[in-house]
Amino acid sequence: MTPQVSRTVLRLEASEVRELKYGINFKKNPEDGKCYIVFKDKDKARACKNQCKHQGGLFIKDIEDLDGRTVRCTKHFWKLDVSTMEYVNPPDSFLQDELEVVVSDTDGSMELVELNPPDPWTLDPREAQDLQPGELTLPHFEITRREAARYSHLCWRHLAAGVLVPGEKRCELNKHHCCAFRRMAECMLFARLSRLTIVHIDVEKGYTNSFSYSVISKVDEHLRFMILMDGVHPEMDTCLIVEYKGHMILNTVDCTRPNNGRLPQGVDVMMSDFAGGASGFPMTFHGGKYTESWKADFIKNERKKLLNYKTQLVKSLQPKIYCPFAGYFTEAHPSDRYIKETNIKNSAEDLNASIRKACPNTLTWTPSPCSVLDVAQALADQSNREAITQPPNTTKIYKDSWDFDLYLEELNAAISNDIFEHKSWIQFYYNWAGFKGYNLVIKVIETDDDFKPLDGGYDYLVDFMDLSFPDKRPERDHPYEEVIDKITEI
Repeated sequence: MTPQVSRTVLRLEASEVRELKYGINFKKNPEDGKCYIVFKDKDKARACKNQCKHQGGLFIKDIEDLDGRTVRCTKHFWKLDVSTMEYVNPPDSFLQDELEVVVSDTDGSMELVELNPPDPWTLDPREAQDLQPGELTLPHFEITRREAARYSHLCWRHLAAGVLVPGEKRCELNKHHCCAFRRMAECMLFARLSRLTIVHIDVEKGYTNSFSYSVISKVDEHLRFMILMDGVHPEMDTCLIVEYKGHMILNTVDCTRPNNGRLPQGVDVMMSDFAGGASGFPMTFHGGKYTESWKADFIKNERKKLLNYKTQLVKSLQPKIYCPFAGYFTEAHPSDRYIKETNIKNSAEDLNASIRKACPNTLTWTPSPCSVLDVAQALADQSNREAITQPPNTTKIYKDSWDFDLYLEELNAAISNDIFEHKSWIQFYYNWAGFKGYNLVIKVIETDDDFKPLDGGYDYLVDFMDLSFPDKRPERDHPYEEVIDKITEI
């Protein structure tokens, strides 16, 4: 099977982007003559091919539409609301295939990107077979050496030394950051620094295999999976489809826009995160607009936006069962107390309540330690109480205390590493990371525990436009941030 690829079908220069009017814009590729529609809103732009899904007719402006959102097909007068990509005449008929809109942060150009094939999970369909009670379950369990972990994106937390050690310590580190499924002994799936491959790592033996995005990979006679790339962060994030006996499980955890927003509808189980990430923004930002009230309002709005987004996504996909299972992380170390108190998170219960209201035909399940959902029984009868094994009333979600030594030993040992005695490590690191072509300048200042500049500490500028290390800020207009780096032992 050929891996999924993305290609640019139309490019607009910055001057053309500025000329786009709010509402509907008809565009034509001068090279191949193909036509597209770009809908510009105050927050973002959406785009699609200028081709009706009914019988391929061309869309024109709908003179009956006073809001400037609808186009009309010249063949049979079907109407498409380009702001939602839903056909409104006839109603409840189709969704228009959407193109990804990529706007460059450097030159302001816009590209319309198409995935091919757009629905790779449909290329080799299987009929759903009958499941026996207990055959397919969703337990809230910790990873053991005899199970597999699929890490959804490239993240330092997922690739830290403590993550890779086998046994109970690895379980403790990652139980909230990975999706586990049984019967793939002692292997991990990691996103690699290539957007088209996933690396298959054996904990004991090292690299053994690799998988392409959007290609069905067979585990055994009944179990197979597919990894989808993210439309916003294709080099980092991934989405997972697991299929067992024709029953599909969709996991979108840590994926901003999986498969450019085009996902399978009516899956048996959909799993996702329910809380925002732990990037530190804006809790660790100070000065300027970053007041305590601004942070509180920002976090409140982000929580609301995430709840609405997840609810609308589930509503559009209509899974039979929905499970929000990722987001239980907590800032446990005493040094992170301020972030914990500021970074208020959504709960799985809140999200499920919102989804039950919007999607009454979808069964929601909130996982907790020792709870189990029997997928076979739940699919057969959503009202069957035996489908869910509830934990004892005394079960705790979070531990009372944590053993931080595994983390802190690694972090503290790094501070005294010989490489930091040589200033050349700075350029070496940023060149290795390879992030450039972005109009951003940062200043990194090493400090002590009181965030005062450290005697003999490093103090340097990085210009990500050309990945240079200037002595002073450039004269061009540019975003600028100062990063305070506390390097003393924790």
